[in-house]
Amino acid sequence: MSFLVKTTNCHHLSSTAMALCSSFCPHLPNHFGGRPAYSFPTKPLSFSFKAFSSQASNASSKDELTTRVGFLGLGIMGSPMAQNLIKSGCDVTVWNRTKSKCDPLISLGAKYKPSPEEVAASCDVTFAMLADPESAVDVALGKHGAANGLNSGKGYVDVSTVDGATSKLISGHIKSTGASFLEAPVSGSKKPAEDGQLIFLAAGDKSLYQIAAPLLDVMGKSRFYLGDVGNGAAMKLVVNMIMGSMMASFSEGLLLTEKIGLDQKVLVEVVSQGAISAPMYSVKGPSMIQSLYPTAFPLKHQQKDLRLALGLAESVSQSTPIAAAANELYKVAKSHGLSDEDFSAVIEALKPKLQQ
Repeated sequence: MSFLVKTTNCHHLSSTAMALCSSFCPHLPNHFGGRPAYSFPTKPLSFSFKAFSSQASNASSKDELTTRVGFLGLGIMGSPMAQNLIKSGCDVTVWNRTKSKCDPLISLGAKYKPSPEEVAASCDVTFAMLADPESAVDVALGKHGAANGLNSGKGYVDVSTVDGATSKLISGHIKSTGASFLEAPVSGSKKPAEDGQLIFLAAGDKSLYQIAAPLLDVMGKSRFYLGDVGNGAAMKLVVNMIMGSMMASFSEGLLLTEKIGLDQKVLVEVVSQGAISAPMYSVKGPSMIQSLYPTAFPLKHQQKDLRLALGLAESVSQSTPIAAAANELYKVAKSHGLSDEDFSAVIEALKPKLQQ
């Protein structure tokens, strides 16, 4: 199996090196605009569930930039992801419900279209990063949605976090146009998106996965192909279910440490050096101690993902009592106006002033 790959982190290089990064946007094969594709062989890591992962390699090509890339949704995640594509030399066309969010990208060289339909019609591969299942369906399938601009030879890559049923619904409509569909939700928040360090959990059309691979590598540090549509969505929900539960437990630990007279900063340091170390603790802990929650991953999105994960678990009769309890905590935080704060603000739901 061959995969398209990128040069390492060249979207952070000098302007001279940046010019060479146009190779990230590949020539497309005959069924993607009538142009040949180029790839480099790698040996994927196989898993028992027929998944494989691929990380960026140092290989690069000198192919002329040809791929036209669309990007729909320029929020906390979508904007830096699209910026990395632009800075890497890709021909990018953008759309967002609030047009003003497109302006910084237009100033970097992006083109603009007033609807998802027009973006998809003008591009070879279109990415979508939307906030929730409802938005993902509306942008893909609604009036002037992307599906109206797709046809044979085009690809649609949904990198939003949605449930499997939503992903399959979108896939069915996209494929009915003759276009190819790939779901590729991301693991990572604002900073990894800015740094091109996301993890993509892809599933769907394998040929589109190969075509999109160098674009995914511009935006991320690794990618996994998980097979049929729905598998990527499911894996992302499991990951975010774990993350939400971890943050709730960490919040309890911070408050208990304070209540018994110990130094919360020392707790963060101890945790960061032990077996349960996770970057989330060392990154979020210091600001949580100060009751500051700069938004990298909105709390409302974490609660949405927990809700979807619980639905997934129920569909297969899997008990998830810890995630269920965490979900209730995030719902309390939302009810107190913390929806748009970072998900680490869930700690506020455990403080006496919110429990009265």
